[in-house]
Amino acid sequence: MNTHVFTQPRWSTSSFGDNAKTSPMDLAALGAHLTLCREPHGYLLAMQCIAQTLHGFVAPRFVTTLVVITLLIVVTSLVL
Repeated sequence: MNTHVFTQPRWSTSSFGDNAKTSPMDLAALGAHLTLCREPHGYLLAMQCIAQTLHGFVAPRFVTTLVVITLLIVVTSLVL
């Protein structure tokens, strides 16, 4: 019979009906973790924000955007 013995402390996420309390050490560790995670993905986050902003602008004006792009292509082809 295999029995597993856990020597590491087990973490409980339950607050037993009370408000969850965080210590300053927990908040400092969380801040350090978020800073570490943000650094390598900063440019991807910026590109995602730009894409979401552009989508939010273009999506409600889809037909108008298509007309403007078509007009730009036509005018460019006539000029060149």
